[in-house]
Amino acid sequence: FPDLKAFERRLTEYIACLQPATGRWRMILIVVSVCTATGAWNWLIDPETQKVSFFTSLWNHPFFTISCITLIGLFFAGIHKRVVAPSIIAARCRTVLAEYNMSCDDTGKLILKPRPHVQ
Repeated sequence: FPDLKAFERRLTEYIACLQPATGRWRMILIVVSVCTATGAWNWLIDPETQKVSFFTSLWNHPFFTISCITLIGLFFAGIHKRVVAPSIIAARCRTVLAEYNMSCDDTGKLILKPRPHVQ
């Protein structure tokens, strides 16, 4: 059992280490999403938007344009993977541990399943 305890300790340590960065990425994503939604609302309710070309309307609303470009850039940079990194690690560990009749929770704690009865 010492190997299992060492593995569990290392897995929980690694997942716990990812939590602060994941929280920061989630906050960044929320702030940029709210800014984009607010800018989009202002862009859509502006009566000038219907009268001018698309690019002119984007030029007239720099807050929306910049926040939208930032949001697209964040997705190209992989923010959608960074906000769920601990759950991806836990899911991959569950897949591997299933072969050994084990699992783990979202914090990395091992769950030993009872051995199947062979008759």
